[in-house]
Parts: sequence; C-alpha cells; structure tokens
Amino acid sequence: MTSPTATPGRSRRRHDGSLLITGISELTTNDPVRSHAHREAGDRLLGIVRDAAVVVTDGTIEWVGAAAEAPDADRVLDLGGRAVIPGFVDSHTHLVFAGDRSAEFAARMTGTPYDGGGIAVSVAATRAASDDELRALVAGRIAEMRALGTTTVEIKTGYGLTVEDELRALRIAREFTPHTTFLGAHVVPPEYAADRAGYVDLVTGPMLDAVVAGGGADLAAYLDVFCEPHSGHAFDGDEARAILEAGRRAGLQLRVHGNQLGPGPGVRLACELGAASVDHCTFLLDADVEALAAARGTTVATLLPGVEFSTRSPYPHARQLIDAGVDVALASDCNPGTCYSSSMPFVIALAVGEMHLTPAEALHAATAVAARSLGLDRRVAPGRPAELAVIDGPSHLHLSYRAGMPIVRALDLGAP
Repeated sequence: MTSPTATPGRSRRRHDGSLLITGISELTTNDPVRSHAHREAGDRLLGIVRDAAVVVTDGTIEWVGAAAEAPDADRVLDLGGRAVIPGFVDSHTHLVFAGDRSAEFAARMTGTPYDGGGIAVSVAATRAASDDELRALVAGRIAEMRALGTTTVEIKTGYGLTVEDELRALRIAREFTPHTTFLGAHVVPPEYAADRAGYVDLVTGPMLDAVVAGGGADLAAYLDVFCEPHSGHAFDGDEARAILEAGRRAGLQLRVHGNQLGPGPGVRLACELGAASVDHCTFLLDADVEALAAARGTTVATLLPGVEFSTRSPYPHARQLIDAGVDVALASDCNPGTCYSSSMPFVIALAVGEMHLTPAEALHAATAVAARSLGLDRRVAPGRPAELAVIDGPSHLHLSYRAGMPIVRALDLGAP
C-alpha cells in the first residue's frame, strides 16, 4: 500500500465539489447485488467490490463501482490499496457518565461476580458532574470511537435516575447523535431501594412525561429497560412490561436489556412487544431462540461480547442464533462498569475468535444489522450518506486478523 493522497480532479468534472475516492483494494458495500454469484458467501453477504472507487458529493454517495470505470470528479483521494467499509454502527452505548469503576473491574478479575450493583457508583458521580464536564467526557469518547471506525452511535441515559438528571443526560446525548435512548429503568436507585413500585411509578409517570414534554422522539427515540430478575437492582418481567408498555403508549420505540445474567423473560418480552432490539442475549433457552427467529425483520439480537470479556462471563451462542436465522448485531456497550471500551474492532475480533462468527458475518453484524436496529440503511450505494471507514490493510479480514491494532478509522471526507 502507498500513503493516501488527495489531488485535484481530472479535466472533465462530474459534480461541483465532488470527491473521487479511488485506490480501494476491497470495498464492502453491504449490497449483495454488487457481488458476482461465483464469489464466496462472505463476498456476497458483504457485497464486496474489488479494485473499487466511490464518488461523494456533499456527504452523499453519487457513484460506486470499479475504479477503471470511475467518472471524473473535482478532487481525487487515492487510498493506495486500502480497504473501505461502511462505518461501524455502535447501537448500544452508555456514554453520558462520570466517575471511575476500575476497582470493580479488578475485583471481578479475582472472582467477584457482577450483579448490577456498581451502577449506583456511576449514578452518584454522574449526578455530581456539571453539564460541561459531562459534555467534554462524551466528546472525548466520540472522538475515540471515530478514531476506531465508528461513524454512528446510539447513546443511552441511565446514570441520572431522577427526572432532572435523565433529561440532562438526554439533552447532552442529543448534541452528539439523533439515536438517543431513555433508560430511566436502568436500576432502582438507592433512594428507592425500599420502594421499587414507587420508582416504577416515577419512570412510567413523571419521568416519562418529562421526556415527552421535553421533545418526545426529538429528545429520545427509544425507551429501554434492564430486565434482569437475577439482579436485585434491575427489573423483573412484570416491572419491565409495565415500563415498556408505558413507553410504547408515549410514542417511543423500544429496546431491552435482556438475559444478561441468566435465563429470563427479557428476550421473549422484547419480541412480543416488537422491540427494535434486545441486547446481551447471553443466556437463552430454545424458546428464546425460536422467538427471535420468528421476530426476524422486527427485533434484532444485539450481542455485546466486550461485556463477557470484562466480566468473565460465558459468551452468547452467536453461531446458534445465526444458524437459526436470527438477525444478529454487534455493539460495544461502552459503559463504566462492565465494558469500558468503545472499540468496535475489538468487538469484531471477539465475535470471530470467541463466538464463532466468520469475519464477514461479524462485519455485517457491526454495520448492516446494527444499523437496521436503529432504522438505518448502512449500504454503500448511490443516495446513501457517505459514512465510511478505511482499513490500513487490503481486506476486511484484517479487522480480526490484526486484533488489537489501530488499523481502522472513520474516513475524513473534508478538503485536504
């Protein structure tokens, strides 16, 4: 590979302000019709185009195809034989938080089990932080994510757990992404430990009312709940149902934390209520897998293997889900307690090495399927946003082949 270079375009221009990205050894389009039928399954899944080029104008893709057939443009960016992929879609994060829980991580590494109780530590630190402090922390995390190839992110609340602090978290998150999730039902905060029903009433009443009054879907696109009867801090099936149904009546779409610590009602509840995603899916019964397969096209199973790595828990049976026809996405679950990593390449490497996905399946899960859970179409195709990432290698295989190396980044389409 040679170093990427930007030069003026050739004499015949296509569009004012257009950029021709060429020198692409392998382009992942997530558009299977672009792959030739004789190519291997991974190529077809990812819509691979080799020796490719892309034309972008004002942030929108205008043309995709073979470099030899590329039209002229105002500027040319030659990537020197690098691979290009759709930017990662991190569809499950908790970026609005303050404080440090590294001691909790160290304790888990010596055998202390995770039960969700440490969330209260982050709640206290987040409540104490100023708006400017939280905003700066989120901005830094977003910059880290772009440096590792993520171009779209979902952000949940859940470390405020008061009306005012949940609204504050949503407003800060909304400054960075339109994909925001109200997670007032993360855990029962300490001040409600003796009145769980009172906290459920707060979440489904004044807290949800304030979200809707504060902008509704313009403030929070989704409502989420941590449905986990194996934790005394999270919510059981009946509590989760009440919260989810209240969110749906308020006009919010649904997401669910389900089946993280043990078998439970979360997955089937998410499928029954038409949630866009049910996340974790670590402990599944056959009936859960059947429900997810039946909900294909509606409910995505989002796997978060960074959590299993950071908690020394068993990994989800991703191969079983894929083989059953379930829509499987991958996300980081970047949070201060169970996975303080925003690296989607790390997640992909875990999915391949520990959960037996192929490199193509893992990349597809981290882009196309994760995007689908947010109502997005993450294809590299004319008319789509130019949300791209570049790999310092000739193929997407390098994402897991060179695990742990900083070889992928969001592609900056600005002027050189």
